[in-house]
Amino acid sequence: MQDAMPDRAERMSRDELQALQLERLQWTLQHAYDNVPLYRRKFDEAGVHPNDCKSLEDLANFPFTTKDDLREQYPFGMFAVPREQVVRVHASSGTTGKPTVVGYTRADIDTWAEVMARSIRAAGGRPGDIVHVAYGYGLFTGGLGAHYGAERLGCTVVPVSGGMTPRQVQLIVDFQPSVIMVTPSYMLAILDEFERQGLDPRGTALRVGVFGAEPWTEEMRREIEERFGIDAVDIYGLSEVIGPGVAQECVETKDGLHIWEDHFYPETVDPFTGEPAPSGELVFTSLTKQAMPVIRYRTRDLTELLPGTARPAFRRMRKVTGRTDDMIILRGVNVFPTQIEELVLRTPGLSPHFQLQLTRPERLDVMTVRVEARPGFEAREQAAGSLARAIKDTVGVSVEVEIVDPETLERSVGKLKRVVDRRATTG
Repeated sequence: MQDAMPDRAERMSRDELQALQLERLQWTLQHAYDNVPLYRRKFDEAGVHPNDCKSLEDLANFPFTTKDDLREQYPFGMFAVPREQVVRVHASSGTTGKPTVVGYTRADIDTWAEVMARSIRAAGGRPGDIVHVAYGYGLFTGGLGAHYGAERLGCTVVPVSGGMTPRQVQLIVDFQPSVIMVTPSYMLAILDEFERQGLDPRGTALRVGVFGAEPWTEEMRREIEERFGIDAVDIYGLSEVIGPGVAQECVETKDGLHIWEDHFYPETVDPFTGEPAPSGELVFTSLTKQAMPVIRYRTRDLTELLPGTARPAFRRMRKVTGRTDDMIILRGVNVFPTQIEELVLRTPGLSPHFQLQLTRPERLDVMTVRVEARPGFEAREQAAGSLARAIKDTVGVSVEVEIVDPETLERSVGKLKRVVDRRATTG
């Protein structure tokens, strides 16, 4: 495997990094205030001015940005440069309202390629590797983000995108990529297809999987690593901040994701009060984005910030355990899909494919966990009882469990929809 040295930023001391962060933060605040009417209004209403930022700690005095702010400025109201200088736009799916639109200057695209190349290298990718990109291309940032980063690192890119799972398997077998970049839920669909074709997933040339775009557990990591014989590492990003490549787990430690803090400044706050907290909702401020700077953007992702290890200058974030908008409050108990996933993966005979359905047949909410059995597994009643007891003992709620046939639940080539809320139609 060809060596690839960390770039200069990864070799900075913590003091050098913080000095660079402050310089870039002051520029970003001024750039946003001067060029984005929303930020000028929010800063003025909060009684703060970019000149008030004398230290990194002063950022806490500035107002948050939310997804609703971005939606209200649809389509181009958040841009801080003339639209003619925006060389690309991406957007969210808009399934819960107007999509959030993000823009990039040519320099922003260059920065994105840089942090993605850094991420792939930290994951174990090297120049000359063949990289199989099965993230979706298009308005979703995953495919093109991975693509540009792999090319920047000096890799050969196979831009497969999502879908056509039998073809994914054929190309992995024929092209012999050493790196695959895909959502973890779709990786499981690819694994199932390998086994359906009678092929050994451990016999491929793959050695690293870079998985992101949705929360996934340590249990799922073990499942993927054991069945495919690869290192499975986490990547984090979101389109509002830049796309994938905001933070990356290093293959040598697998102990959380190092945040590329020379470009993205992280905070954690109490999700209910907005006050600083050692763990809680992740908040990001971009430090180098030209087209669309974001100030204290509330991601809704829940995590904890920790000191750096494999990249000492950069702080780590724990794997995202859930989202404030994914949290289910079931009869007064907070439940996250990742908690259920961990227990599903520990139950013999059950596949990782599951869905949580919420109904209200009478006055109380009911959650049904629908899980696919593994092929040939027949002891479904015992498995359902075992899983229901584990959820009650571990999470503290009573649920109904339904074991269904393989391939019964709808597959997704992108982010997996874990929760189906039917309470409005059943109450």
